[in-house]
Amino acid sequence: MTIDEHISTEVIQSFSASEARDYGLIPYQYSEDQLQCYGKEGQNYTDIVQEIKVLFGFNVSVFSIPPLDFEKTYNKYYRDSGKQTAGINISSIGDSDFINSLIEEADSIHSSDIHIESYEDRCRVRMRIDGKLIERYVIEKSNYPALVNRIKIISNLDISEKRLPQDGRILFEKGNKKFDVRTSVLPTIYGEKIVLRLLTRDRKLLDLKNLGFNAKQYDDYSKSIANPNGLVLITGPTGSGKSTTLYATLRTLNREDNNILTIEDPVEYTLEGINQVQLKEEIGLTFGNALRTFLRQDPDIIMLGEIRDQDTAEMAIRSSLTGHLLLSTIHTNSAWGSITRLIDMGIHPYLISDTLIACVAQRLVRILCPHCKQEYQIDEGTANILGFETHHHYYGAVGCKQCYYTGYSGRKAIYEVIRIDRILAEAIRKKQLDIEEYLKKQHITTLKDSALSLLAQGQTSLEEVLPIMNDTI
Repeated sequence: MTIDEHISTEVIQSFSASEARDYGLIPYQYSEDQLQCYGKEGQNYTDIVQEIKVLFGFNVSVFSIPPLDFEKTYNKYYRDSGKQTAGINISSIGDSDFINSLIEEADSIHSSDIHIESYEDRCRVRMRIDGKLIERYVIEKSNYPALVNRIKIISNLDISEKRLPQDGRILFEKGNKKFDVRTSVLPTIYGEKIVLRLLTRDRKLLDLKNLGFNAKQYDDYSKSIANPNGLVLITGPTGSGKSTTLYATLRTLNREDNNILTIEDPVEYTLEGINQVQLKEEIGLTFGNALRTFLRQDPDIIMLGEIRDQDTAEMAIRSSLTGHLLLSTIHTNSAWGSITRLIDMGIHPYLISDTLIACVAQRLVRILCPHCKQEYQIDEGTANILGFETHHHYYGAVGCKQCYYTGYSGRKAIYEVIRIDRILAEAIRKKQLDIEEYLKKQHITTLKDSALSLLAQGQTSLEEVLPIMNDTI
């Protein structure tokens, strides 16, 4: 028989991971008190079906499939990663144990965020793995309020406030694991949506050498942040890893003789020896106001979470002009696009040319699972778009047990680093922003170049590279 491409989470939850493994059954459809399950060819299920009837009260019909297909289907839906992470007790919703188990599972499968959502007819839990959301659990509507209240309590939030957004934190501790979880609560028409962001303290990810810079980019960036004053901008869309790059930079600069101040929204990682301030616009603690105060705190280095408007941009320029190194982010598609964005905000080109040390663009690219990636020959049309030879080969995603059948395992940052030299500073001053040929002569690796390099090395797929080709200019 044909195996269903998609089995609903409600049906999968009929058995926990351990039950599905012990019984050798995978539920795929439920109707009229009959649970239809996949079983392994050659196995007798007579006693197992009777046991399920006694324990659960429903009838089971078994459709046998080859053992290899059973294993693939099991690992696709239960995502067994060496321990029964999919075996969370759904009946314990509202208890701290359930929430801790949820966070522990998310950490074990390298998920960055947990989404807990309520809709008209169902509630669900999704986890973001390598940038993509995957549905993990379905929750009874009647149990959802208890779960929301428990999360609010352990996040030190007001359980009586259901009309306004709230933000809090959970300190997760288990064994040698200890990290913060950021809680965000948002009222929706069907209940409050909660997002838990895991802020795992992986020191390797907060080291500039491990982020994804090539040798020239690392050298250019290291020289830029070694300046005693000036402005360094990190650009890219939300979720491109800008904050990680900034925190890694701060760790590099965090010395006893430096006074480092940050204003962030929110503070994602706490760093010993650095004075971090949480933005609170509702009481007037904005980026601009914080920067004005920072200048009276004798800073050497300032990290500004984001340049959002003209007031913040002007204060950032002023801070870098008065002898401080200022690090910040700005939303643009390319590194050089940050200059255009600052000009659009009303900053005079001569001020930008006098203060800007470097502009950096970055993206996160999913890395192919080394256990199942498959080689393909590139077609002529795609080769022309990418600038490859037609005989060139590339690798694509397949999916296996090790990658939870996503085809990918982890992400890597790619960069474009432009260090502002005398010629580029003059171009900014004169608003001569078409500098593509000059960058080529300087052997500046663009985001496109970085993405194509990963594709050519077989580390990522064509599907990951094409959006970057279309997105950057």
